[in-house]
Amino acid sequence: MEGKKKKRLIVIGGGAAGFFCAVNAARLNPALEVCILEKSNKLLSKVRVSGGGRCNVTHACFSIAEMVKQYPRGSAFLKKAFHHFFTTDTIAWFNERGIHLKTESDGRIFPESDSSETIVSCLLKEARSYGVEIMMNREVVRLSKLNPQPVGHGGTWLVGLKDGKQFLSDFICIASGGYPKAIQFEWITMAGHNIESPVPSLFTFNMPGNPITSLMGITIEKSVVKISGSKLTEEGPLLITHWGMSGPVILKLSSRGARQLAECNWNFRILVNWLPGYHENNLREKFQQLRFELASQKIYNRNPFGLPARLWEYLLALSGLKESLRWADLPLREQHMLIQNLCSQEFDIKGKTTFKEEFVTAGGILLDEIDSNTMHSKKFPGLFFAGEVINADGVTGGYNFQNAWTTGWIAAKGVGELLKA
Repeated sequence: MEGKKKKRLIVIGGGAAGFFCAVNAARLNPALEVCILEKSNKLLSKVRVSGGGRCNVTHACFSIAEMVKQYPRGSAFLKKAFHHFFTTDTIAWFNERGIHLKTESDGRIFPESDSSETIVSCLLKEARSYGVEIMMNREVVRLSKLNPQPVGHGGTWLVGLKDGKQFLSDFICIASGGYPKAIQFEWITMAGHNIESPVPSLFTFNMPGNPITSLMGITIEKSVVKISGSKLTEEGPLLITHWGMSGPVILKLSSRGARQLAECNWNFRILVNWLPGYHENNLREKFQQLRFELASQKIYNRNPFGLPARLWEYLLALSGLKESLRWADLPLREQHMLIQNLCSQEFDIKGKTTFKEEFVTAGGILLDEIDSNTMHSKKFPGLFFAGEVINADGVTGGYNFQNAWTTGWIAAKGVGELLKA
């Protein structure tokens, strides 16, 4: 068993939230000994792969009220937390360290270098600068409190590793990320905290055998997708893949419906509107206009809606239209089918596929057991939480990283306040 010479913080997890807690705690409290325990042999793995290797640092939303709408779980908790550290603070923090960020048209914020290694290198440099010790291949399997002290004081924590080694620490920050299975939280629940059971979030929709998969690789810049029998609807870019559908609109929908879709074992139906802004009635009126304006032109050759050519041809064939047909000769029955397919095409979803770059779980430590102003456990003095391990998660677009930066920074500040108590 290793002893301690001065006050020590052990951060469990070497991801975005863990690093942000560790480097800020070490910077704000020079007398504090800070150590990161990472169970794998990789650090900041999600930071490296997110955004196609570019790292979607945060989102250009500067209204807390608007920002929290992008968190299907934990919005009220994060609304309070964001008052302590928000998107503007994230941008300023990286700018102060020479990392310039840029905003893309859809609001996502990336480093100007377009490389996640810029963010990784910055965090590693901070860790070196402030003497943060990093230990990899150190999986925590047990956490217990020794000589409990009154609230406001830390006492001593015993951290037990899978390899049998043990560490003592005055403060603990659990930033271990989301776990896909409830049993993986056991070392935390055994310590006395409770969880909301995890389910997958941010996944793609599988459509085995559906003819639309032959259009794999096509992106539709604007679409509206609704889950049948629910109020869940999203708008945005949609990507057709060899297994079904993906893209921001699908990932957002999977996030908002994470628990509902898990309950039906990921077997459900969706309605896709390929032409946002149109519904069956006003599109019928548009078709009457097109029949007149494009009368002599062949429907297959004249796509008036700007849809990808292969998708347009697929929808025409699906609606029973022949390649030689002109707009003036469009039969009413086939017109009705085409309008229906354009505005509300039905697809049966049978299963999901993990979108690895964006893998997130819905679930984690119950939020009513954590103080949103400090990330301090309400049950155990000296214990903090940060990042995806808590029951708060966002849609795709940089929101989950903002959760990591915010909760990591607040936990670091909270440790400092407890240190001075």
